Amino acid sequence: MSRPCVLIAGGGTGGHVFPAVAVATAIEAIADVEVVFCGTARGVEARVVPARGWRLELLEVDPIKGGGPVRALRGALVAASATGRAVGLVRRLEPRAVLSVGGYAAGPVSLAAAVLGVPLAVLEPNSVAGLANRILSPFARRAYVAWGETAASFKASARRVVGVPLRAGFGPRPYVPGSRRRVLVMGGSQGAAALNERMPEAVARLGQVQGLEVVHQAGKDRDEPVRAAYERAGVGCARVVAFIDDVVGALSEADLVVARAGASSLAEITAVGRAAILVPFPHAADDHQAKNAQALERVGGAVCLLQETADAARIAAEMGRLLADDHARVAMSDASRAHGRPTAAVEVATDLLELAGIPLRPRGATNGAGRPHPAAQEAP
Repeated sequence: MSRPCVLIAGGGTGGHVFPAVAVATAIEAIADVEVVFCGTARGVEARVVPARGWRLELLEVDPIKGGGPVRALRGALVAASATGRAVGLVRRLEPRAVLSVGGYAAGPVSLAAAVLGVPLAVLEPNSVAGLANRILSPFARRAYVAWGETAASFKASARRVVGVPLRAGFGPRPYVPGSRRRVLVMGGSQGAAALNERMPEAVARLGQVQGLEVVHQAGKDRDEPVRAAYERAGVGCARVVAFIDDVVGALSEADLVVARAGASSLAEITAVGRAAILVPFPHAADDHQAKNAQALERVGGAVCLLQETADAARIAAEMGRLLADDHARVAMSDASRAHGRPTAAVEVATDLLELAGIPLRPRGATNGAGRPHPAAQEAP
């Protein structure tokens, strides 16, 4: 390759892939580097990465956790075979550094990097380290984490508490209560079944709230049933959409957010700084969504309602309490914003390039696509 290479390994879910995409974008904006991804054909990366113009190398890797000992044994055998292929891939690409973002392909590629002496970094956005990153922790020269409690999973010399990398545009927005009460429901790009089912009844119980407006992101192909549920509940103040393109704008206009507790969702909420009611997905690996939500609750930025207790009545009670208390929402917004790290992508990119020994492009210079060095741009 004419340019030095940085290899980003892993994927599977949007929570793995989109922070990786944010880092890759930041890397290319500040250095003359070729970023290559390695993932699986069934992960989100198979759709997202090529669509954004990056090269994606594929590995066949099966889950090890879940499914009992037979599945674990098969997954381990496939992983061993994948590690052999990953060694060949790393030798061919000759990356100056490898960044593991977790997920099935992260382990084999990262172990190959460790065997071949390529500097290895891991990105851990959750408040509890995932299986792949826990396995890789002894080999990692850098560990980019979002939560202080996660740092203990990695050696002291490697730890960097930076937050969750986000795409450009996220940044703190002051919160000033007004006459309206806008609730933003964020279920992720695929939606959240529990929120889609329970929020129409919960909102119907808030009929006494003056100036109430609801924007509900229901997920792809799920908006029509949710819209019909609000209509059946007699709610006329809700606007249901499949997807929200301008997340920054939607968060900035919100008085209260009701959401799942994936790392990327929390990073977006805290980057802007808004009060939130979090209903973690109960089947997330290692129950990391509940731990994420509880971590933000401990610093005063959110209320965590576990799904098994978060029926429509409970959600409505918490919404009603917060919508009636301007001071509580302001305090929660401030606490949330204090935890936000909107510059995480540039911080990770800069430190990773230093680890790789790749110089930064001079400030003000572009990468040929007209994108300047992020440090030369105004903060959002």
